[in-house]
Amino acid sequence: MSIVNTLSLESNRKIKINFDGGDLSSDAGLLLIKEFVSKLGIDKLFSQSFKTNDSALFRYHTDKENLLQMIYMIIAGYFEDDTSDELTNDPVFKAVLNKDTLITTDYFKIS
Repeated sequence: MSIVNTLSLESNRKIKINFDGGDLSSDAGLLLIKEFVSKLGIDKLFSQSFKTNDSALFRYHTDKENLLQMIYMIIAGYFEDDTSDELTNDPVFKAVLNKDTLITTDYFKIS
């Protein structure tokens, strides 16, 4: 019988999950949710069919990225959009969303 100490995600081979301690995050479970979303093709479905009526000429984040960030924030227990400012440097959220920067509170405000 073999023991697997390190797992790689199919959605991002650079991410390795092991059970040897090291850097810990309370949001690490999102990496497995990301894998699940990728396996089901939900991220591709969002790219193809989710559009907003935003009239901005230039946007740094796509509609799919905005939606996925909000979904991941809710799954992780961040129910308020103002927590996005605190998560801008969170390594797990950056890895899950494949982004260097996250969407901040200003974007989520509805006027």
